[in-house]
Amino acid sequence: MYATDQLRAEHEGITVMLSVLERLADDVSAGRAVNLDHLAQVLDFLRTFADACHHGKEEELLFPALGRAGLPAEGGPVGVMLLEHTQGRAYIRGMADALEALRAGTGGATSFAKNAYGYVQLLRAHIDKENDILFVMAERLLPPAVHAQLIGEFETVEQERIGDGVHERYHALIHELEAIYLRRAA
Repeated sequence: MYATDQLRAEHEGITVMLSVLERLADDVSAGRAVNLDHLAQVLDFLRTFADACHHGKEEELLFPALGRAGLPAEGGPVGVMLLEHTQGRAYIRGMADALEALRAGTGGATSFAKNAYGYVQLLRAHIDKENDILFVMAERLLPPAVHAQLIGEFETVEQERIGDGVHERYHALIHELEAIYLRRAA
């Protein structure tokens, strides 16, 4: 088993949330009524699960392990991933600011949609690069013992960053919002 298997599985949930976010951005952009609590839940998921937990595992554990195996963090695939994580955080901040304006009734629709679409586009391409390039490299470069160690360290990050039961709560949220926004009649 590879440590990257866990990260790929997390990508599946994140990808569903990206589709939910895109649907919500479509509604905001078109001026349709939007459940602002759902927007807030998606942003919480992106900040906590996708960024702090998932990206944290990559930045603090996987990428340094790849560096020790000879893949430098500067430039190359790891450098691109780090830059894209930073870009994603800027989009999340933009969405959060726009959500505050939406809640206050002072606009924010255009800014929310712009940041949401930018984030969705960035992260979909980012996930493809990780799944198809970086994780394949990790599976070749890192010995089984390092993958086993990373799996254990990933669990520690998850416990420290999001706590007991929160992973399961986020998966329930993914399924709930998927049912509302992605399975409804077009």
